Amino acid sequence: MTLLEPYNIPFAAAAILLVFIALAQVIGMGDLFEGADADIDLEVDLDTPDGADVLGSGGFFEGMFSLMGIGRVPFLIWLTVLLFVFAGIGVSIQQLAIGVLGAPLSTLLAAVAAGVVALPLNGALTRPLARLLPQDETTAIDVRSLVRRDAEIQTGTARRGSPARAKVVDGHGQSHFVMVEPHDPDAALVEGETVLLVRREGATFFAVQYENPLLGID
Repeated sequence: MTLLEPYNIPFAAAAILLVFIALAQVIGMGDLFEGADADIDLEVDLDTPDGADVLGSGGFFEGMFSLMGIGRVPFLIWLTVLLFVFAGIGVSIQQLAIGVLGAPLSTLLAAVAAGVVALPLNGALTRPLARLLPQDETTAIDVRSLVRRDAEIQTGTARRGSPARAKVVDGHGQSHFVMVEPHDPDAALVEGETVLLVRREGATFFAVQYENPLLGID
């Protein structure tokens, strides 16, 4: 049995994506993933409009994400391990089916079975991996903690209703890229300007310039 058999298509695709990610890192294309890795803190943001948690800190989704290992390591590492585990389990399932049943399982059934096993197994593998990696690469934070930190406008000009991309560094030295609008409806935050994040609504942060009178209010 080879990986390129029709019944192994999902697992071959996972292996090919895994190789592509590895090659991208080797030849210096890792920057393609850097923005996504910084953007995806992989927290479940289940807030009501007034900021109250829907499910609380012990909610169902938080437990599921913890089981799968999401947020314990950088997303690219989590995805790499998942692809490897999924491909290995899938091929093993098909090999076992051929040995026991005389024929492989259907592609869909094998993919579902491999996914059901791979997700919790991936979580079990990333937990010890998180302890081995440098802390500044593995720390997942609550994006709400970025409020009251400096941000640098990276691209474009931010106006009310038209956010711009900004870079903010958290307390662990990790860079995050967020969408920012001015707190003052009449203000414009220009590219290269350093501003202070003062509040957050959904995925958008609101910032003030350092000459803003708001900074004089405790």
